[in-house]
Parts: sequence; structure tokens; C-alpha cells
Amino acid sequence: MKNKIIIAALGLGLFLNWSCTDLEEKVLDESLNGGGQADAISGAIAPAYGQLKSTWIHTNNFGLQLIASDEGILPYRGGTDWYDGGKYLAVHAHTTTPTNDLVTSTWNELTKNISRTLSAIEVLTPLAEAGNTEAQGALYEMKALRAYLNMMTLDSWGLVFKKEASAATSEILRGQDAVTYIENELLSVADVINKDKGPGRMTQAAVWGLLARLNMNAAVYRDPYGTPSFTTADLDKVIKYTDNIINSGKFTLSPEYFDLFDDNNNSNKEVIFALDQRGVLKDENNRWAYWSIPGSMFPRPESINADGTDGPAITSDFYQTWVDAYGSVDPANADSRFYKNNAKVPDNLKDLTGLSPLNDENHYYCVKAEEFEIDRGIMRGIPWAARKDANGAFYKCDTGYRIYPVKQIKGNGPDKNVGYVNLTLKVDFTKEGSMHYSGYRVSKYQFSHTSPDGNYYSSVDMVLLRYAEIFMMRAEAKLRKGDTAGALADMNTVRTSRTARAPIPAALPAINLNILYREYGFEFYWEGLRRNTQIRFSHFEDKWTEKSDTDVNKRLFPIPQVAIDGASNTPGYLVQNKGY
Repeated sequence: MKNKIIIAALGLGLFLNWSCTDLEEKVLDESLNGGGQADAISGAIAPAYGQLKSTWIHTNNFGLQLIASDEGILPYRGGTDWYDGGKYLAVHAHTTTPTNDLVTSTWNELTKNISRTLSAIEVLTPLAEAGNTEAQGALYEMKALRAYLNMMTLDSWGLVFKKEASAATSEILRGQDAVTYIENELLSVADVINKDKGPGRMTQAAVWGLLARLNMNAAVYRDPYGTPSFTTADLDKVIKYTDNIINSGKFTLSPEYFDLFDDNNNSNKEVIFALDQRGVLKDENNRWAYWSIPGSMFPRPESINADGTDGPAITSDFYQTWVDAYGSVDPANADSRFYKNNAKVPDNLKDLTGLSPLNDENHYYCVKAEEFEIDRGIMRGIPWAARKDANGAFYKCDTGYRIYPVKQIKGNGPDKNVGYVNLTLKVDFTKEGSMHYSGYRVSKYQFSHTSPDGNYYSSVDMVLLRYAEIFMMRAEAKLRKGDTAGALADMNTVRTSRTARAPIPAALPAINLNILYREYGFEFYWEGLRRNTQIRFSHFEDKWTEKSDTDVNKRLFPIPQVAIDGASNTPGYLVQNKGY
């Protein structure tokens, strides 16, 4: 059944945001080329693209997708940090309620993002109809972006919003109606949208990739609570659209895995669609880089304010998938996607026996600030980085800055100010598992060298769709159709492509759904895709760390209570998801 929501006239609102705390709309008076006062076209689309930062920020959709999966956990650090009303604990344990602030803030920012695309579409449509070719191109981008955002609401809440004019009503679509609507929206621009505006803009390749992703998940979207039933028609579409991208010859897999998440990744030929952060909208952030790493760690000697937050760690369960895959070989010695050693500690300094931050003043090496990089990937044990003196300045040496084993200066544990940060596998909601040092961390995104303060400004684009996913979706579609050889070839194409640095992951001799599921985890960890992948592979009801809930209703998040309350004057128009 299709429902409609009565719309209150509220600025750019797609529909009433149902929140009394965030009614003021931030207006971005910018053009996408950074030219100052925006013209009508770039001024219309910049706010829609710019809002992606707030939608995908760590305390909105990125955190929601990550913490709800078996990939990430954020405990109440030391009983002092990151409790935030228990929202992260609940999302991880699948005990989320309709008042959970992580769910609500994500809903608000995402629906605001959809609203901004609609506002842009209303500005651009008359210009496009008058024959303005630039406006026509921008209009196609906004329709594609709106479809992408609606796919996000479908994925998280099982619904989409169909609305063509701000004065009209929004129609709620679910199931096959929602899939058909998004597919038609993308198909309406696939043949006419630009082919080469870059990963920060919607392009033809991005549309094809989203069509593949939509059809890959269509079985889940049609019936979010049942066992996915993948149809031949869906899988054929996945293969068709991934073939389009692969056969275009426009993209290549990055030989160095971590180049995908560095300052210059905007020009990386693997990136298809990304959140552009190259200084245009002047509101960039580096939070995907700093959220997980130790709060006592200073990753940029040239940026005195750059540090970590002791946020989420990977779960011991997700780490175990690497161990199970490589057996007696440490994952760092088997797969270059797992870890990259950037902090080149001299061999004579690696042994810390008998040392502590109280007696290691001479246990350091020197490096120029611009040449220092912290280790990347999954961080374990004692990391190395810059250290501050009693006056809050970094220790220097003749050739730059001193790099020490990181001193524990945060938290309330017995090692504070006297011990090193020593990242442990154990992380959970217990006192020991919640300490500031608990849990292996993920340092996937580079701390930007272009950032004036390390944490809040960055030229590192946030990757939302890349070429490796295209091969992996085609592999999955082939495998589900019975083409095992074709699936294995596509999966191994991705595995063996990271040739810039040893250890190069070896080609696998066989493939099945369990192996492919594991490979999705290795390739896309910490990119916001794990929850979606777990649901599609029927692993979301598994038990991990502090999560024992097996209720299939938790595959969708609850619609925020403020949204339900705000629509209460129109009974039946916004119905809570099952199980909440």
C-alpha cells in the first residue's frame, strides 16, 4: 500500500523534519568551482552535494552503518567517553529504540539532503526546459543524487520518499514500488548524464554502479525480513551495469590499496563516486581518519591540534575473520589491505623491554614533519607518533620531530601518564574491554597534509563507490547464477590487483558464498558497507561481541519517534517499522 505524508511548508523541507531542535537550515552560498557568489546553477547543486558531509559524518550515517555491523564497536570508554546517552551501545547490541539519537540524527541529515536535491531540481527544471544545456546536465545529476539518497533511506528504513514539488505531498514507497521508483529515476538519466565530471559529481558510471547496487540488493529491499530470493532478472541487470563500467575502460584498480584514501584520491582511477572535500565548500572534515585512532596519538607533527578520539574499534569477531583466512600467517604478512607500516621504526628501537614513557627520553627517531605518516589499516599493539612536552609543544630534533612510542595520556586506567598505548584485541562493554586502549583500531584514511589543524579540514575525499565494488558485485551475481569460474576470476581480479607493495594477496583457488562474503569484508572494511553486506548474505542475525539479538526485524532501523509524532495528525501516513 502506498501512503502519503502531508507536507508543512518549511523552507527547503522534503517533508517536516519532525524535530524541534534543528529547524534552522544552513545555506551554502558557494559555487562548485569556488568562485564566490554562486550563479543559479552551481548555487543550486552545491548545497545538495555539500550536505553529503553531514549525512555521512561519523556521528551520523557512517557511525550508524559501522556500529550496527560486526565490524565496529564503540564502548563507554573508561566510563567517561563516548557514552552519548548509550546510543552506540544500543546500535551495536541491536537494542535500538525509536528515540535513539544516532538513528534520529542520521534520518534528519539524510532527509535534509533529499530536500536539497528537490530544491535544486525546482531551480534547474525551468532553466533546463528553456534549453540551458548546463542546467540540463546539473538537473540530471540532482535526479541521480536524489535516487542515491533514497536508496540510503530504503536500505536503512525500508522506505523512500517520492516528491516532485515542494508544494506537493510526499508519497512513501516500500518494497518493489520503492525499487522500481529508484530504478526508473536512475534509468531516466543514465544515457544523458555527464560521463567525466569526476568522482565528486554524479556521472554515468556512478549511475550504472548505483543501478548494479540497487539490483544486487533488490531481493532484500522487496522483502527486508525474509530470506533473500535473488532473481535471474536482478542478477542479469547487475552483470549488465557492471559490464558497462568495466568495458568503458575509464577505471583501474589502485595498485596501492591505501592510495584510495589519501590526499590525492580525487584523481585515483578506482574512485567512481566520492564526497568531494577539496576545499570548495569550506566545511570539510577528516573524521573518518581520526575517529578510531588512540586519543593519546598525534599523527601530524605539523598540526599541533591533530589527535585521535579513542572512538570505535574493530570487533574481535571481525578480526578473527582475517586470522581464520590466513591461519598461521599473520594477516599483516599475507594481505597488504590489512596493514601498511608507515612509521619506519629503526630495528634497534623496536624492543621496548624495560622502557616506559618515564625513562625513554632517548628512545626516539627523527623525521621531517611532512614525511611522517602513521601506520595504516588495522593498528595493533604500541603505535609510534609525535609526542608533546610539558608545555604542549612537540619534541623536536635537528632534522625535524622526535617520533616515540605513544604515551597513554587519556583515560583513567592505571597506565595513564606512566605507560604506553598498547592496543589489545579484547574490546567489549565490560570495564576491561572499555578502557581507552582496548580494541584494535582502524587507520584507513590519511590524516590530510592540506589540513591546517589535522582533524577538521581535509582534501581526502570520502569514497562512496569504487571500481573494486563493481567487480565484486559482478562476481556475486555470477556466483548466485551458477557461474563459479567467472565469479572466481572477478574476485581474484580485485584480490591480486594491489601490487604496489608486498604482501600481495594471492589468488584463491575456489569460491563460494562464504568466501565471497569474507572477501567483501577484507576489501571494504570501514567504508560503511558491512551492514548491507551482512543482511544480503544472511549474517546479520549472527552473534558477535556484545550483540546476541537474532530478531530479523532489526535489519531495518526504527523510524525516529519525533518523525512518528510529527506525522500523528495524519494517521497511517508514517507507520513504524516492525518490531519497534
